[in-house]
Amino acid sequence: MSTIILKEGREKSMLRRHPWIFEGAIQETQGRLKIGDTADVLASDGTWLAKAAFSPHSQIRARVWSFTKSEAIDNVFFKRKIEQAIERKRSILEKHQTNAYRLIAAEADGLPGITIDVYDNVVVLQLLSAGAEKHRNKIVWALETLFPEAIIHERSDVDVRKKEGLEPLIQTLKGELPKTVTIEENGIKIIVDLINGHKTGFYLDQRENRRIAGTYCKDKSVLNCFSFTGTFGLYALAAGATDVINVDASESALEMSKQNLLVNDLPLEKVAHLKRDVFELLREYKDQGKRFDVIILDPPKFVDGKHNLNKASRGYKDINRLALSLLNKNGVLLTFSCSGLMSQDLFQKIVADAALDAQTDVFFTQRLSQSEDHPVSGNFPEGYYLKGLVCSV
Repeated sequence: MSTIILKEGREKSMLRRHPWIFEGAIQETQGRLKIGDTADVLASDGTWLAKAAFSPHSQIRARVWSFTKSEAIDNVFFKRKIEQAIERKRSILEKHQTNAYRLIAAEADGLPGITIDVYDNVVVLQLLSAGAEKHRNKIVWALETLFPEAIIHERSDVDVRKKEGLEPLIQTLKGELPKTVTIEENGIKIIVDLINGHKTGFYLDQRENRRIAGTYCKDKSVLNCFSFTGTFGLYALAAGATDVINVDASESALEMSKQNLLVNDLPLEKVAHLKRDVFELLREYKDQGKRFDVIILDPPKFVDGKHNLNKASRGYKDINRLALSLLNKNGVLLTFSCSGLMSQDLFQKIVADAALDAQTDVFFTQRLSQSEDHPVSGNFPEGYYLKGLVCSV
């Protein structure tokens, strides 16, 4: 097997079992390493450290498959990893009355560059790294073995593949893919667009936060910003909200939101759907003196890299300032950041500064995070990406 030899002192992260090896940590490679190949990782003194997938086009030059020297990266390896994840996440199905969950959350579940979501009888996978692409057939075999009745679909249509030297790819690997599938969670039905929906089709990571949001909405007016298919609004209305406004830039997402209301027998007349830029609309509402009891801010990722963290911080501050200025007395803001580079403490500081600019007092009553099927592994803190705050004004 080919080898990756680290520079002196750069083995420390490997000893802490962190799965990433950056380009700058490597002294040299030996053997004919091709994209996605598995290599032995050695310390500068020759000590064996791990087996990792080589990615010559990425700054993350290798991602660790295993820290066990005798472990082969074969069909059995992938089947065992997926079986272990199934066992860990089995309780989620009953706890949240759901038939949809994240089965594999990449590095957090010990399979770097691999995301697998289950939507009822459809399994959707994303292969985002060179190593994952190299072992495609093994991964698909494991899924076919463990989910023999399921439709298997691939949504590897994300830009991060280009950083790995890979092209975006969408394909159905087994069975006939329906355009949509209806999932359930916490007593709510949700239609998922498997072809055009964000991520693998839907935001499973907000499941618990949607339930929590609903608890604040009884007899309240609700503004749901960046609403996508309106699921925060569904929970709000089901909990007894007097009226809901869903705001999103996507016409198709808003149409799906209306379908979600119908499938849950919820009153369409209590919900407005606005195809608008959220920043512009909030400024208009501020000028008009409009007020709400509850506002939900669930924007897309603002931070693509450390180079634009300051710009993203200004964006988060601006949108939270506007939202806070639109709340009634004792109103509630549920605000989120899905940017991994945005720390929880920095996000809270930004919202606190936004409250100062909005000339209002804010109290942080809850911290929110990603659903439990999106775990944060002890050796991979980068897996903690979704931060949320419940703010009482």
